[in-house]
Amino acid sequence: MKKTAAWLTRYALEQIGVKYTFGIPGVHNTELYDELNNSEQITPSLVMHEGHGGFMADAISRVTDSIGTLVIVPAAGVTHAASGIAEAYLDGIPMLVITGGIRNDSKFDYQLHEMDQLKLVAGFTKAAFKINSHDEVIETIYKAYDIATSGEPGPVFIELPVNLQLDKASISDLPIYAAPAQPPLSADVVAQIESAATMLMQAKNPAIFAGWGAVHASEELIAISDQIASAVATTMQGISAFPANHPLHAGFCFGPAAVPAAQNAFDNADCVLAIGTRFGEIATGSFGGKLPENLIHIDINPQVFDANFKSAIAIEGDSKQVFQQLLSALKAIGSAKDATNITKQISDDKKAYRESWYQHDSKDRVNPALYFDELRAQLDDDAHLVVDDGNHTFLTAELMPIHQAYGFISPTDFNCMGYATPAAIAVKLAKPQQEVHAIVGDGAFMMTAMELATAVSQNLGLVIGVFNDGELSQIAQAQQIPYNRKTCTVLPQTKLKGLAMATGAEYVRIESNNDIKAGITKARALAQTNKAVILDINIDYSKSTAFTEGAVKTNLKRMPLPTKVRMVGRAMIRKVTG
Repeated sequence: MKKTAAWLTRYALEQIGVKYTFGIPGVHNTELYDELNNSEQITPSLVMHEGHGGFMADAISRVTDSIGTLVIVPAAGVTHAASGIAEAYLDGIPMLVITGGIRNDSKFDYQLHEMDQLKLVAGFTKAAFKINSHDEVIETIYKAYDIATSGEPGPVFIELPVNLQLDKASISDLPIYAAPAQPPLSADVVAQIESAATMLMQAKNPAIFAGWGAVHASEELIAISDQIASAVATTMQGISAFPANHPLHAGFCFGPAAVPAAQNAFDNADCVLAIGTRFGEIATGSFGGKLPENLIHIDINPQVFDANFKSAIAIEGDSKQVFQQLLSALKAIGSAKDATNITKQISDDKKAYRESWYQHDSKDRVNPALYFDELRAQLDDDAHLVVDDGNHTFLTAELMPIHQAYGFISPTDFNCMGYATPAAIAVKLAKPQQEVHAIVGDGAFMMTAMELATAVSQNLGLVIGVFNDGELSQIAQAQQIPYNRKTCTVLPQTKLKGLAMATGAEYVRIESNNDIKAGITKARALAQTNKAVILDINIDYSKSTAFTEGAVKTNLKRMPLPTKVRMVGRAMIRKVTG
């Protein structure tokens, strides 16, 4: 049979279960786009910017069983998409990036978009391939998919020359994709798990720290925490791994930057079980927390072991597979422990922290705790919440309870502003029956706001809640104390209502606490009629999160004495002189 490489690409993508692609067609991939349009399984989506497409593909991989896929033009398409690809790379999210390429049969140099793309993407992809013949298309895509989804997941890049897309060649076989089988746990790993079970059952005050790698083992995580009577704290990415309405849920982070419930639970812990986390900077509040000697670390990537915290037992493996074995081992040792004391402590700490927010005077602005109280009351548990990078991220992490696995996604280790709006659109595209609500700062919103035109064009009903204070607040707050000035963090005044008009979205404004219930209700009602909605929230950022206060103290302690003296002295002088 004779087939074009574009046809073969469509066939291979269908075989591995791709349902959505994101990108912009150009002269080097129009043939591939035409083939995608013929697919009954794949929906190709036009985006306003390839960087937005990267965030959308990332979100698809986070909330569905299909791999997010970019189909973009070479060179400029790749550099535009780089932020979205790099976010997936550092966050451990699988993605396929398929770009057109210059002709590989031309006798001419200096072709349009000619550059070494594999060298360009080497620093933020797991692997990169350039297809040189029709026979390589299917096997390369299958191999790229296996690499992207195995071990610690990540993006894989494929360059497909335009002439191969256009020209037909004889193909001897169309292999059906077969996923590699997951090998059973080795005897050594089983022995490690049994040792870990003994250590946990003997501990007086165990604690669990769960990251993104634990989200797909959420059920087992709940059962293990119940068995050992352990408080559970999470990383930012791992927030949805453990339901916030469970009495053992302690909250986000550990150490000085954690909410009080998590801070107290880990301060008293004599054994910590960490699952699916690298102990990165945000997860640990700038590496400010301390962990006991009895640290059990489970991760699919062995390179994370002992990088930041020394482990007593390091178990390499998939979290669900390891947790199933661990749960059996724990039950074999004895019955579930009594959790009365720890659950009471967690409950008291949570109430006290929430009360501190209620007592805060937001004046004529919106109190974040009251906003999240109402949002939680109105949303069903199966709703999806998408956040961005900024002050609102930590407010959401501390004040918005998430009750279901995959109910919360966030850019974390690459920490790229502009993520939430495109990502929320992709989530709604893939999950049309669920409510999708984004929380984004005004600065981050401005970076990708025009992608709302895509939501409007596809009749996607979702709410983009913009925490609007006129500043890049996370950095502005960090500037105010040491510098007594805000350099390049005060935003130009932009009328969000005008952006709604420009993109075709609806617009709702929440001015003060009195408007919260009515504003959220109206925005949700509009979204339920397939309208994209900008919910403009006059937010109060004057009270710092526990994370911000803790991280600042941690970093200040680490500074060399001369630097510390210089910064404190300068701050005092500027406070006096203005």
